[in-house]
Amino acid sequence: MDAQPHHVVVMGISGSGKTTIATRLTERLGWVFAEADDFHPAANIAKMTAGTALTDEDRWPWLEAMRDWMTLQARAGRSTVVTCSALKRSYRDLLTGAEGRVRFVHLLGDTDLILERMKTRSGHFMPESLLPSQISTLEPLEPDELGIRIQNTGTPDDVTTDVIDRLDLPSN
Repeated sequence: MDAQPHHVVVMGISGSGKTTIATRLTERLGWVFAEADDFHPAANIAKMTAGTALTDEDRWPWLEAMRDWMTLQARAGRSTVVTCSALKRSYRDLLTGAEGRVRFVHLLGDTDLILERMKTRSGHFMPESLLPSQISTLEPLEPDELGIRIQNTGTPDDVTTDVIDRLDLPSN
């Protein structure tokens, strides 16, 4: 791996396991972690909590804040792991504007499994009612984008190991 800072953006629809896998990656890599939800302005959180899907206009400042945070980390010589739905290619294109090398891990999973996960998690503002909106908005990671698509159906440790191996990341 080269010396430039790296950013791994763990992407996918709500409930796909982004936080679980990103947390495991952070532990294994020793990189800095950021949860995309922490970059949302209060108005976005209120909208989603009320069951209203975000528009592109709602998302751009949020995505720009994440990109800028990744750049600040890169300038400090730190690599990062970030969770972000990154549902559209245009969103991912914006994120790849961060300094450093940006790659994506698109977590895939069966809709019924994802719904079950959403029902059992606590402390999250995204209601299950918005899952169809996320699915219809999702533009899957394309072969010409830097990253991998991976089924999130094994244990979190197995999926994390697969991500590290497929992206050739330096594991601690």
